[in-house]
Amino acid sequence: MTHIIELQHVWKRYDTGGEVVEALKDVDFYADPGEFVSVMGPSGSGKSTMLNVLGLLDTPTEGTVLLDGKDVTDLTDQEMTTQRKQFIGFIFQSFHLIPTLSALENVEVPTLFGEDPTARERATDLLERVGLGDRLHYRPDQLSGGQKQRVAVARALVNEPRILLADEPTGNLDRKTGRSVLDLFDEIRREDDVAVIAVTHDPQLGEYADRTVQLVDGRIQ
Repeated sequence: MTHIIELQHVWKRYDTGGEVVEALKDVDFYADPGEFVSVMGPSGSGKSTMLNVLGLLDTPTEGTVLLDGKDVTDLTDQEMTTQRKQFIGFIFQSFHLIPTLSALENVEVPTLFGEDPTARERATDLLERVGLGDRLHYRPDQLSGGQKQRVAVARALVNEPRILLADEPTGNLDRKTGRSVLDLFDEIRREDDVAVIAVTHDPQLGEYADRTVQLVDGRIQ
């Protein structure tokens, strides 16, 4: 089976003005369709950099990124954007919802760059699926933290991605709410065969993940 996403011997270096910082060092990583992988490690270990490379938001200094078996390392910015829209959904720790838009409108945002006559129907179905069918027209300031995270999950899924990347998805949630979001991730990967990759400090993700990868000082342990 072809891995849905793979990093081969990936290095990422940043020149911070006189000093070169190695954020990733010879990283090999993969995830398969329907797999839940958690990436854990201390602050500054390179987790966010790795997530950005996996999400085609950043390019490696060395090494190869494969998306569904295809080398996407050296694509143009426009080609990267096309691949992200087709394959990848993002969930951010601080939700990044637009405060002036309703829950439904926030979920529709990724579909706005093109003609998509089924977008509103999909957005409505997803909000109902995450338990917010009665909150479609609520703005973010009318929602709890857990509800905002569920809107963010629905938004990440609206383009029917094959990979879900989550940055500290339970970081701003209490334990019970965090568990309900993780239950939702588990349902999505089982029912829709979506690979879920979550960067986290939260040990309860380990109960849900098929495997946990430890990243320390830019290297996978």
